[in-house]
Amino acid sequence: MKDGNHTMSQTKTILRALAGETLPTPPIWMMRQAGRYLPEYRATRAQAGDFLSLCYNPELAAEVTLQPIRRYGFDAAILFADILLLPQALGADLWFVTGEGPRLSTITQAADFDRLKPVDEIDAVLNPIYETVRILRQELPPETTLIGFAGAPWTVATYMIAGRGTPDQGPAHALKAENQALFEVLLARITAGTIEYLSKQIEAGAEVVKIFDSWAGSLKGEDFQKYAVAPAREITQALKARHPEIPVIGFPREAGDGYIGFAKATGVDCVALDNSVSAEWAAAHVQVDGCVQGNLASSHMVTGGQALVDEAKAIVQAFSGGPHIFNLGHGITPDADPDNVQRMIDAVRGQ
Repeated sequence: MKDGNHTMSQTKTILRALAGETLPTPPIWMMRQAGRYLPEYRATRAQAGDFLSLCYNPELAAEVTLQPIRRYGFDAAILFADILLLPQALGADLWFVTGEGPRLSTITQAADFDRLKPVDEIDAVLNPIYETVRILRQELPPETTLIGFAGAPWTVATYMIAGRGTPDQGPAHALKAENQALFEVLLARITAGTIEYLSKQIEAGAEVVKIFDSWAGSLKGEDFQKYAVAPAREITQALKARHPEIPVIGFPREAGDGYIGFAKATGVDCVALDNSVSAEWAAAHVQVDGCVQGNLASSHMVTGGQALVDEAKAIVQAFSGGPHIFNLGHGITPDADPDNVQRMIDAVRGQ
């Protein structure tokens, strides 16, 4: 951090946990904390017109990023954007179908790949995202950490190959098997783009970056090493070379035993955990290597009640022996009750 921010950075609880400090109360933020479960988000999105217009409007994107900070006082804000903005910047067509999610033009043959743009042209599309980061760095409370993010190359590739989300990432697995050369050159382009995208977020003011590998769990054996671990290591090493003071969080969702050793293999400062592994297991096998983040089931944000309180406290207790950032095991869902978010925060902070 530069001199003016150095002292404050040492007091930000998330940065302390990421540096390996065990804190009496874990810092807390929540994946998708700016989102459809909040009425103020829905109002701002209506003002923007549609999802992509909201992502590319720096003032409104900053506003929805700030909304959960105002309401709940989370220890971190995560930039409001989408992992598919990078493929769009690389030249893929991107649109959203109401109620169904994203659609992209597909990459299934060399000619499709050849139409993509070089990495040095992505900023023409992504500059509004960096402006959002700059606004947030000015407007966030001084104690709140700003997190930037991108999708991991494998996860982004699954969308670019299939043109949409799929339950089993079948099209990406098929291309990997049938045309490995094309698959790997696509992954390399995404990896290079991700490095530049995250680096520019850091230059704009992000204090931490997170790599979301939402579909890492469908990679098995050697494929997990080649297409989840290796790209995360390449991205992390490149960012550390440029920005040695900036921590990196990796999230190889549903990696199972692949969580073990992930921090050492990639160089990330923290491993985010989904809720398919128990906090007790993760404390024994993952937290031994450093900071972990997670991992309350997001369904508790819908159902609430004493079960929410008990499970949140159990996770805090399980991870109390090492550095821990409290979070959900996946993003909060649109049907969540905002009151349950406050219940979770109160349980974690012992109120």
